Amino acid sequence: MTPPDGIAVPPRMPLAVRAMNRVAGSLRRVGVPIARLDEQSLVDEAIRAAGGADDFGDGPFREPLGRLLDSLESEAQLSFLGRTIARRTLVRVIRNRLQLVADRKRHPEIASVEIRRPLVVLGLPRTGSTILHDLLACDPASRAPLTWECDAPSPPPERATRESDPRIAASDAGIAGVDRLIPGFRAMHPMGARMSQECVVLNMHAMATPIFHNSYRVPSFEDWVDDACDWAPVYAFHRRQLQHLQWRCPGERWVLKSGGHMWALDRMLETYPDACVVATHRDPVKVAASFASLATLVRSMTSDAVDAREVAADWTPRLAKVLDRATQVRDSGRFAPERFCDMHFPDLLKDPMGVVERIYDHFDFTLSGEAADAMRAFIADNPQGKHGMHRYSPEAYGLDPARERERFGRYMERFGIESETSSAQAGAVRDL
Repeated sequence: MTPPDGIAVPPRMPLAVRAMNRVAGSLRRVGVPIARLDEQSLVDEAIRAAGGADDFGDGPFREPLGRLLDSLESEAQLSFLGRTIARRTLVRVIRNRLQLVADRKRHPEIASVEIRRPLVVLGLPRTGSTILHDLLACDPASRAPLTWECDAPSPPPERATRESDPRIAASDAGIAGVDRLIPGFRAMHPMGARMSQECVVLNMHAMATPIFHNSYRVPSFEDWVDDACDWAPVYAFHRRQLQHLQWRCPGERWVLKSGGHMWALDRMLETYPDACVVATHRDPVKVAASFASLATLVRSMTSDAVDAREVAADWTPRLAKVLDRATQVRDSGRFAPERFCDMHFPDLLKDPMGVVERIYDHFDFTLSGEAADAMRAFIADNPQGKHGMHRYSPEAYGLDPARERERFGRYMERFGIESETSSAQAGAVRDL
């Protein structure tokens, strides 16, 4: 993604995809209604897919859905493939919402499921949070939401079939399609139906998550997510989803992960008053560049007009704002400092098991021999660069390191974040 002149550019889609986009674009310009993104047709299709269920449950959903659709139409510059992906994604999300509500009506006992002391990995994207999440999820006592469960949560998963459920194959097929279109994504963020998934995906079912602006250029919608969203019903529905997934497939504790929790850390902590939070930290200049690289790559599937530097210029101040917001929550005195354990990215690179042991000690969890063995096996099977190297530079995305470190200066000072200069730290990351 970085040519010889040093300016990052998005990858090109395969020739057949580009041709399809051109033909479909021409048809749309003369009024042929293909890959529609109007709310009613999406809802109608989702209701059919949900077997006729049409109750969206408590809390806002249709209103933010309308905001997202407006932004997709007016700002995203979607290709035909992008419109197709957006439509399929939104039909799936709406269907899942309807089915989750219907399942709770059929099985009101799900509401009595208790969520105890969830372990939540929290930090900016690209800070080691994904590999740490995967590592912690190796503990047999832990329960992480898996990708296939988030893709199709209804009916509630069962322990006996969690490794053989037919939804696994459907999820893997979708992931394989992404691999074919943007093969470089796996080097940034390995995916798999049986791999742990993060809460920004669960929060799609409340239509309040920064993942949409990662996948599509929807700045107006993201402005609403950043500054106007009421997060209380979002986290109420997040809790309902954990209860749903845990009902017939329990674990001793949930292991969760999402940088998205930084948008509303106070609401997350209020919803889970005994949550144990692991905050991941890394030089934010490297984070901003790496995340811009990721978002540029992902958006290249959905638009032929992606500007890598515009992506970085838009996302970097947003990341700085949510960092400040989360830090203010931590420093407010409302939540006990013992609820947080800080982890720095270089420490995870150097000694991942040492980081895990420190987390378990901090929260007084028991690290069994079985769990430790599983974690060591995971580390051995997932060396850096297993799926290729993710290389990037701030300058390629129009980011001046000195200026950006000023922007993030308060955060870096507050948590003792060191600037990264070594090529080993700068060039290879496998987390989102």
